[in-house]
Amino acid sequence: MWSPEREAEAPAGGDPAGLLPPEWEEDEERMSFLFSAFKRSREVNSTDWDSKMGFWAPLVLSHSRRQGVVRLRLRDLQEAFQRKGSVPLGLATVLQDLLRRGELQRESDFMASVDSSWISWGVGVFLLKPLKWTLSNMLGDNKVPAEEVLVAVELLKEKAEEVYRVYQNSPLSSHPVVALSELSTLCAGCCPDERTFYLVLLQLQKEKRVTVLEQNGEKIVKFARGPHAKVSPVNDVDVGVYQLMQSEQLLSRKVESLSQEAERCKEEARRACRAGKKQLALRSLKAKQRTEKRIEALHAKLDTVQGILDRIYASQTDQMVFNAYQAGVGALKLSMKDVTVEKAESLVDQIQELCDTQDEVSQTLAGGVTNGLDFDSEELEKELDILLQDTTKEPSYLPDNTHETFYTNTVPKPRISDAELEAELEKLSLSEGGLVPSSKSPKRQLEPTL
Repeated sequence: MWSPEREAEAPAGGDPAGLLPPEWEEDEERMSFLFSAFKRSREVNSTDWDSKMGFWAPLVLSHSRRQGVVRLRLRDLQEAFQRKGSVPLGLATVLQDLLRRGELQRESDFMASVDSSWISWGVGVFLLKPLKWTLSNMLGDNKVPAEEVLVAVELLKEKAEEVYRVYQNSPLSSHPVVALSELSTLCAGCCPDERTFYLVLLQLQKEKRVTVLEQNGEKIVKFARGPHAKVSPVNDVDVGVYQLMQSEQLLSRKVESLSQEAERCKEEARRACRAGKKQLALRSLKAKQRTEKRIEALHAKLDTVQGILDRIYASQTDQMVFNAYQAGVGALKLSMKDVTVEKAESLVDQIQELCDTQDEVSQTLAGGVTNGLDFDSEELEKELDILLQDTTKEPSYLPDNTHETFYTNTVPKPRISDAELEAELEKLSLSEGGLVPSSKSPKRQLEPTL
């Protein structure tokens, strides 16, 4: 966030070399004249006045355009145009003339010219002016303070057009409503600082190409449909689609988190098997399979949400958008009512604790069904055996990339019996230890190879 202290530490505009006229280095007499102060009135010597103004006014604006900034300060310009230790003495007069002609505008005046009640959110400093500036305006003093921020009107319009093009060429343009935070991130390359970004939004609002609304404590921006169209007010359809987009992001984050959890359980099972800890390995495999089932359920919901969004994006009229919204969003709102990532994680943690307790009780009572799920020990042992037989190539039913396999099949896996779990774990243990199973022994023991 901008502050006067941080802005005071910002570097000057930089060396404008390369865009300077030839006389800057070649004509000492000419530059001595241009660096001198203006006469108190143009009527004293209009030729000298116009000559200096014709040199400095275009140079100030071209320098700002080259730097990609729309906000100017006298102090920065004086530092940028230093020559052999001297600063131009007439820059303040140049800025006053540009203000008079409307090519520059005080930032505070520009803010006041736009209905921008939303701008107070996080940028209240925009609405404050130093006391000395306020008093100077009240007393009729038109001098430009060295620290006062001025806005180059034409450059701001160009920057607003650039931001609009960036938005139109981005995936965010699939729907006219976008979160202010996402738009700020998207425009970081063309807006050098946060204050410039807000000024650009105000300019677009002034041109009736965007409108800003607060929704559930977050600012959302709605763009006009075309470069020459006027933006319409935010309606219920826009808010509904925005909520769908937020739901999609929440589900995607949860699926990603669960995918990492499943991978972690698989690695724990591999390490436990290598250490000869059979029960711990079985427990890790069961946790992995439970996580996979949750991924499948969440991905089914995510597909539903994305399908609704696709229908809305493809709609050609507001009525089609409204129909698609009513058909799908109602059920989604009921299923996701009062659900947040924090609440979901808390609920999952509670369920996991209960499941762990039930596992311990079940093991004490000589095993059985854990967490209401029937797992076949022989099949789990087969899966562990495959994990250790080929560490570089994962089996087709235990993929590394959970996104490619788990998401495409939402059919629940058949229940696995305890006998199959035992068989799979036995094979895994024998493969790890290098033993050859005996066909005569109905029950094998885990023995390391000496």
